[in-house]
Amino acid sequence: MPSPFPGMDPYLESPRWFHGFHNSLVTYLVEQLQPLLPEAYYAQTGQRVWLEVSERYVEPDLNVMRERREIPYRGQGGVALAEPEVEIELAAGQPVLITVEEVEHDHHFETNLEIHGRWSGQDRLIATIEVVSPFNKTPGHQGYDMCRDKQREVLAGQAHLIEIDLLRAGTHITAVPRDIAMEKAGPYDYHVSVHRFDQAKDYLVYPIRLEQRLPTITVPLLPEDPAVLVDLQAAFNRTYDAGPYRKAIWYGKGPIEPPLRPEQAAWAATKVTAVSAS
Repeated sequence: MPSPFPGMDPYLESPRWFHGFHNSLVTYLVEQLQPLLPEAYYAQTGQRVWLEVSERYVEPDLNVMRERREIPYRGQGGVALAEPEVEIELAAGQPVLITVEEVEHDHHFETNLEIHGRWSGQDRLIATIEVVSPFNKTPGHQGYDMCRDKQREVLAGQAHLIEIDLLRAGTHITAVPRDIAMEKAGPYDYHVSVHRFDQAKDYLVYPIRLEQRLPTITVPLLPEDPAVLVDLQAAFNRTYDAGPYRKAIWYGKGPIEPPLRPEQAAWAATKVTAVSAS
């Protein structure tokens, strides 16, 4: 069964679902592109891999100790016992006990899509298609740095760069400057940026509102060959139908992450209610 929404499903932006959705969407974009490409071209998936390490530990900055001293008590005689707290900072060179509670090593895989051309036995990268992930939009994360490095590499070379951002949260990461995109294209929730290597100053931006169908985008090839059209909504539908989402997502009851604006939340509630009633 299809998603309750006409375009991007905001429930899929949750970290619980987006990673699997991301990788499947890339797969079905390849499936759609392959028969559309001229004979000399082919599409294939690529992969970025990094190791994530998570450590939780206890590292004391100072010790808090109690000092027992006898203090004369002026009154009825005798000695009273006082136990004032005394903070003693660790001296230079003194060893520190560090208790590591958990260490996790996790290989993270992130897929993208590449279009290559092959002539006389020579292979050439023609275009890179990136589906932006939450890691890519988180400054300081390895996924962000690797995405930026790849972006700079493609923009400096002789290949087109197509970036598909279906996430409302996070830092702007696509190559098109955000302020200019917002000024020229108007407000949007999601967008696609297409940069041709032979038109270095130009970006073709597809602004997408939550309420809209995902667009059909133009994927350029070499200047002498016509571009191909990719139906992003069709690839989304294929991804959604093949996944667990309709059965596993708690539509109308579970949270939407990040939250929608009030008017969007009211609209989304009508879409979910209409499907539940059918």
